[in-house]
Amino acid sequence: MNIEIDQDSGFCFGVTRAIGKAEEELAVEGTLYCLGDIVHNGQECDRLQQMGLRTINHAELAHIRDSKVLLRAHGEPPSTYTTAARNNIQIIDATCPVVLHLQKRIKQQYDSDPTHAKQIVIFGEKGHAEVLGLVGQTEGTAIVIETPEEVQTLDFGRDICLYSQTTKPLDGFRRIVEYIRQHIRPEASFTYYDTICRQVANQIPHVRQFAARHDVVLFVCGKKSSNGRVLFKECQQVNPRSYMIESAREIDLAWLADCRSVGISGATSTPRWLMEECRRHIEQTIGA
Repeated sequence: MNIEIDQDSGFCFGVTRAIGKAEEELAVEGTLYCLGDIVHNGQECDRLQQMGLRTINHAELAHIRDSKVLLRAHGEPPSTYTTAARNNIQIIDATCPVVLHLQKRIKQQYDSDPTHAKQIVIFGEKGHAEVLGLVGQTEGTAIVIETPEEVQTLDFGRDICLYSQTTKPLDGFRRIVEYIRQHIRPEASFTYYDTICRQVANQIPHVRQFAARHDVVLFVCGKKSSNGRVLFKECQQVNPRSYMIESAREIDLAWLADCRSVGISGATSTPRWLMEECRRHIEQTIGA
């Protein structure tokens, strides 16, 4: 049996950077707070927890003082920085540069419109950490649409300024742009900014090609991973024998019956060591 790990899958630049910052600080201090899961992968979070990383939520942040807190790649709203300053918290900011640039663009747009006549719209997942940070730049007034179909709820008689969560599918964003173009009224303006991370967007055609050349695909990712759900759906469309797993323990050997080629891929939040572990499990179990 041939087992191939997708060499182009795994941590994106932003996640690699955030984990690197955490490891550097833990090597010196031994402990460190992180606001929210540093990455949407339980296995990697467990590894860093054993090194001394303590995950906290926003309610806990409000009661912490005189400490260091890491902000993960997803980014945070302005209110988090205000709380940190008030509590004498030293921020280790690991916000992905792509997300940080997007936050600044949205804030500039919001601040440049004192009457807030424009609808600032974000194509993204409601409640997602990155989206909460983006909406925070507009004092909570931005409109979030999760699917291209929800674009119909907008007021096409008012100006619209469209952005996207960095990890959303490019084709979905383009469908929204085209719908607004067709329905915006003459008295209103429409501007849009393609803010989708190309490292993430390019994964979609790649993972489709990868899934097509294997009998079975094991897609390794955490259940909280938005990017993982998108990529796994692409795998399934190309190869029905695609299975999402969080760890090697979830591999059902029955999936590999009459299989000559297994592909192991993952999300931008999936560590390479976890995919390697899945390959070793198969090799040791069935002698591949």
